[in-house]
Amino acid sequence: MTRKLTHITLGLAALAACALFMTYQTYGILDFAIALRGKKMVAFILVGIACSFSTISFQTLSQNKLLTPNILGIDSFYVLIQTLSIFVFGSQSLSKATSIWDFLLIIALMMSLSTYLSFTLLKKFKQNLFLFLMIGMILETFFNNVSSFMQVILDPNEYDHLQGKLFASFSNVKPDHLTIAAILIALICLFLWRLAPQLDVLHLGNDHAINLGIDLKRLQLMTLFAITALVGPTSFLGFIVANIAYQLMKTYRHKSLFLAGSLIAILLLILGEFLVEHIFSFNTTLNVIIEFTGGCYFIGQILYERNGNKR
Repeated sequence: MTRKLTHITLGLAALAACALFMTYQTYGILDFAIALRGKKMVAFILVGIACSFSTISFQTLSQNKLLTPNILGIDSFYVLIQTLSIFVFGSQSLSKATSIWDFLLIIALMMSLSTYLSFTLLKKFKQNLFLFLMIGMILETFFNNVSSFMQVILDPNEYDHLQGKLFASFSNVKPDHLTIAAILIALICLFLWRLAPQLDVLHLGNDHAINLGIDLKRLQLMTLFAITALVGPTSFLGFIVANIAYQLMKTYRHKSLFLAGSLIAILLLILGEFLVEHIFSFNTTLNVIIEFTGGCYFIGQILYERNGNKR
């Protein structure tokens, strides 16, 4: 099957899943169902595209197909920001603030931290990306420990409010947040799309990329800055879609992988939400299904790689 035909097949499958999700059991209330489910559909598309672009770019950057951008600790930093804000100001004070400005402030803080770490650490350790990733893991542990300490001494009501903000939910999608997220994701993904030819060369290895004229430090900084804005709490989703895209497309060209990965992610998200709503009757969450499936797939990939190396 050619890559073009694979893209068409994935696109048709995603469209069929969208149609099923939007029209299933509507029974004369199609307009209401579209209004209710439409926001979820847009959120699925945005999350799927963001996961695909960020994970594939990061795995090329790290030269490892088992890693995801969450290893940088950005999601843990998000938890720390939310915990610290409620710990200092309280949930009642924060509820009076405009949610859209809170949303933009958190994005700005996360991107500022990632940019600072990228410039200082990569410069100090002479472009040693793996040492940078190890420091990201250490920072993730530090952020988690500080967040856990503050959560333990929070008032139970404040803690309950915090948990509602930390867990990703597609049930209460805000249209104004969707608009801003769509603009940001479109700009950042377009930026990564423009970097795709350089990422294709980087796929050959750092030494080959430098010999072929790639400014490795500049490419690493730009890619890490873009990836940070796309990192979300669904860590295993990116791992699943990236590796399935590698197996289906069998190419190193990132534009082809970005497109295939985005379609796969959208398909998995829609089918997962369909299972949550109509099979499990909301007794579980989409995030649980993704993490469980991703964990099993991750273990399977490790065993496959190990058996392949033994041969």
